Amino acid sequence: MDLALPAASAMLSAYAFTGGLPALVPFLIATFGAYCAITSSYVLNDFYDMEVDKIGMPGRPLPSSKVSRSGALAYAILLLGLAAASALYLNPESFVTLVAATIVITIYSGWAKKNTPFSWALVGLAYGIVPLGVWLAISPVGFLKVGPGLHPASILLASMICITDWGFTNCDASRDVEGDRKNGIPTLPVTYGISSTANIVAIFWIIGIILSIGLGLSAGLGMIYLAAAGLAGAWLLSKNLGFVRNPTAERGNSLFLQSANYRAVLFAALILDLLLRTALGFYHGIAI
Repeated sequence: MDLALPAASAMLSAYAFTGGLPALVPFLIATFGAYCAITSSYVLNDFYDMEVDKIGMPGRPLPSSKVSRSGALAYAILLLGLAAASALYLNPESFVTLVAATIVITIYSGWAKKNTPFSWALVGLAYGIVPLGVWLAISPVGFLKVGPGLHPASILLASMICITDWGFTNCDASRDVEGDRKNGIPTLPVTYGISSTANIVAIFWIIGIILSIGLGLSAGLGMIYLAAAGLAGAWLLSKNLGFVRNPTAERGNSLFLQSANYRAVLFAALILDLLLRTALGFYHGIAI
């Protein structure tokens, strides 16, 4: 999923302005750099959560002592350095977004998660910045590097990822309420209960699914993507309804995994749609 998101973002950025695919080298660098940025945030979060994971997920590398804390921190910094080098090489505007996302996710992992039930807002914001940074790597806005300007689809993409991640993150929190409560972590389910969280998650996914369809229309995508966005969205909402009716940690865990599957289908459909549309355009051009 963390490769498919930046890959789809890079392809969509090029297609929105040129009707074609991005050049191979910038595409590979942007995808790799974003993957390193996302993975770095995961490692940093595990670095801060080691004591919590000793209770809820003791088999993870840090709580099980398979990896040292200093080693994990060094790995997170290495990944961030690779992401920064990739962003600087492609477009300084992309580097600015990386800095912003890094600051936001560090505040989340180091402070917000342990002090506010609304820390999920920062996670979604940081994750939503990622596709925007990839978009700018391929198609600069023009503030720091000459580019075609800001396309509405870039904002829809970033907003969709941000808001759906709010649902994704709160499903994750719903599956470990007891562990978080023991460690004094005031997640939304711990503070307001899983039932209220399930209702909030449903709202986030409804908005996110609407944005996913708007994204397809704004970027001029075809029926492969639009059909997948509609059908996969309807399927996920049915699973959300089950969580609302039966708000348990088990249902939260199930919806967490199903949400990941939804994203995988959505990104795969987006990539497939773009590949087929650009290929058909290429062959049409040859025929003409």
